[in-house]
Amino acid sequence: MNAKTVLPAVAMTAVSMVLTLAVVMMWLGTAVPWPVALVVGLGIDGGWLATLAYERRLAAQGDHSTAVTAVGWSFGLIATGVLVAHAVTAEHSTGAWLAVAWLPVAAKALWLVHGLWERTALTPSALGAIRGIQQEARDEAAVARARLRAEAATEETRLMAVTQAGARVARVQARTADTLAGAWSTLERARAGEDTGRALTSVTARVTPGVTSRWDLPVWGPTEPVPALEGPALTDAELDALVDSIRHSQTPALSYREMAVRFRAAGHSASEVRLRAAWKRVVAA
Repeated sequence: MNAKTVLPAVAMTAVSMVLTLAVVMMWLGTAVPWPVALVVGLGIDGGWLATLAYERRLAAQGDHSTAVTAVGWSFGLIATGVLVAHAVTAEHSTGAWLAVAWLPVAAKALWLVHGLWERTALTPSALGAIRGIQQEARDEAAVARARLRAEAATEETRLMAVTQAGARVARVQARTADTLAGAWSTLERARAGEDTGRALTSVTARVTPGVTSRWDLPVWGPTEPVPALEGPALTDAELDALVDSIRHSQTPALSYREMAVRFRAAGHSASEVRLRAAWKRVVAA
């Protein structure tokens, strides 16, 4: 993995050192003896390479020195300055020389990138653990999104069903209200009609005798009176005595339900209200 960053840095360093040495030899070789120019060129490249080697040693130990880094960048800037000065003073191909003058600085930048790569590099096991965590997080996010979408669809279906049921109930209530309104209007018209009095008389005459004249339906053919099925109504005293005798006809005394069954089985008649009132009076006595 380190080859991805160290090989470009090494190649750029070699190119910049060769280029710097060649420029110093060509530029200073005409002014001073060539051994002097060679020493100057090797000095620049040597200082550049020595500081780089020391920086790499410190980086391998997990350490860092700002002074060494500053010296290394100084040698890189000196080499770049030499290349720029040669390009400016050259009589031919000035642009070409300026185009390669950035190589020493570029080599230093590549070594900086390589150092950052090393400081942030992780072992394969750590990278595998990170990938596993990321995949687990993606899986959980996908499951959560699917659950939310399913819950949203379910809620939408439920709301739609409730809304449709509510609409059906509302329609039924509206139809019922219309029917009741029509029936009420019919009753109101019947009450206001001229024949309503006779109809009400036929209904209420048996409940309130003597209030209004009785109105009978027409009968076709001869009729015979039907004898009354019920005997004379019992007084409260007679009803109390009868309830008491039936209640104590058996030991232990009968309950109200059993007494009422025997009372009506014996052929006696009384309303439920009067019979229960008599029972209460007998029990209280």
